[in-house]
Amino acid sequence: MSGTLPGPLAEIVNDFIEVPENERLELLLEFSEELPALPERFTQHPELLEQVVECQTPLFLALELADTEAREVSLFFSAPPEAPTTRGFASVLAQGLDGLPAAEVLRVPDDMPNQLGLTRALTPLRMRGMTSMLGRIKRQIRERLPEAAA
Repeated sequence: MSGTLPGPLAEIVNDFIEVPENERLELLLEFSEELPALPERFTQHPELLEQVVECQTPLFLALELADTEAREVSLFFSAPPEAPTTRGFASVLAQGLDGLPAAEVLRVPDDMPNQLGLTRALTPLRMRGMTSMLGRIKRQIRERLPEAAA
């Protein structure tokens, strides 16, 4: 199922699949507590963050690409503490994709959020927000790497 996912993200998906379905939401909430704080360069300049308007709660993200051949991705998220579901998925993406080459991130299936096995625990609107986060990340990479859009 997760054969096309990069290693770190595949491990996270497997962690979700290995826990009983009724405990997956709790695992997502644990991830929410692990979302790194924004670096000061973003807290001082929130205009550098893009809002994911499809999320039910205010979620903002920023992406940086390393100046290397692999163009490794660095991800940054801002979500309020009172939005643990949104924070949890942002944390899954941060832990699963941060530091990977841009080409690997672009190959992540668009339906990856469904692979976490949360579709019965979360509303379709929440799942759409999660999918939109991934979509925004991939769009930002394509915009910054013209060769990736081809």
